[in-house]
Amino acid sequence: MIRLPQMNPIFTSILLGLTAAAANVFGGAIIVQRHWERRYLRYFVALGAGFMLATALVEMVPESIELRGRFAALLVLLGYLIVHFFEHTVTPHFHFGEETHKDEFIHSHKSYSVLLGLIIHTFFDGIAIASGFLVSNWLGWLIFLAIFLHKIPEGFTVSSVMLASGRSRGTAWGASVVLGGSTLAGVLTMALFRHHVGAGLPLAAGVTIYVAASDLIPEVNKEPAMKMALLVFVGAGVFLLLDYLFHGI
Repeated sequence: MIRLPQMNPIFTSILLGLTAAAANVFGGAIIVQRHWERRYLRYFVALGAGFMLATALVEMVPESIELRGRFAALLVLLGYLIVHFFEHTVTPHFHFGEETHKDEFIHSHKSYSVLLGLIIHTFFDGIAIASGFLVSNWLGWLIFLAIFLHKIPEGFTVSSVMLASGRSRGTAWGASVVLGGSTLAGVLTMALFRHHVGAGLPLAAGVTIYVAASDLIPEVNKEPAMKMALLVFVGAGVFLLLDYLFHGI
């Protein structure tokens, strides 16, 4: 089993929160700059789905139960339902990727409801990163990698929705910046309330399960090519390999 060097959990969380936020902003820039390549984003979606799902079920949920017992299961469920409410109840039309159904966004407020849903989602991304490092150095790195894999598609998605609703390219890119800020806000919130990591981690686990299983996997399933579905297994396999090498599962 390989040992990672110990680092200050709050400093590391903030640094990696900034990195994740930058990935949101970069994703927004891809849709704003028309000449930038976009088709590779779907590979991040497929790999991220497998890696995130494995991280949540193999590491985040067991650690949450160890921290809070059976109550952690209720918090995992609550985290799952929170994202479902904001992404698919408040928001009438939402999916990861480029938005081509402009008729769905004739009313501009619908684009802002998508932005609100993603703000809640990205806030919990930050909560997840900081909670992981507060529990253990290794868990923090795993969660960061899981979240980073879908950060570029996330920024791409919100900017695409803004353009579909008739917003300017500046506004579209600005929406991805807002998501980056929300991620960092989640990190700072968890750093401030670090003694409540027993609530933060299971809530973030529920959010992570939702994003992987209810947001990303359906997007992968839309692709006719088998290689996209196989990349989900690759993502889960990479997680298991890393967990074995560095954590000794």
